[in-house]
Amino acid sequence: MSGISCMASAIAATALILSPLAMAEEHANGDDAYAERALVILTSDSLQTQGMAMILANAMREQGTTPHILLCDAAGELAIDGYESETELGPRGVKPEGLMQMMMGEGAGVDVCAIYLPNSEYGEDDLRDGVGVATPGAMAEMMRDPAIPVFSF
Repeated sequence: MSGISCMASAIAATALILSPLAMAEEHANGDDAYAERALVILTSDSLQTQGMAMILANAMREQGTTPHILLCDAAGELAIDGYESETELGPRGVKPEGLMQMMMGEGAGVDVCAIYLPNSEYGEDDLRDGVGVATPGAMAEMMRDPAIPVFSF
């Protein structure tokens, strides 16, 4: 082997060894490209179901997962600015929309389904700050990604 090809082989081998280490370091430093993600689809109008979905999404967040919450049908109300659940949930007196907003402040994404606004009395101006409108293509991409688990409530 010539000196040049030997050096090229050594550089290639070093790159193969260091590449996973660089990815692990980027993941440890919070690089979103390597962050663990989860998609939580919430459609239920049940206060307890909405609350449990948010509690579980928050528990995942606390364990290092970045949740993306998709609100459809009756659960879309949680995305409306000024909406408040009628009662608090025990034992800690939380409301689903309060947990959702707290998670948004910690990096969770929240969208309403693409068909929610056109089929409700609300428009984009009625959404809470930071809540978006999902596009079918982006949601389908997340749902198809084997690295992103999908949970439905």
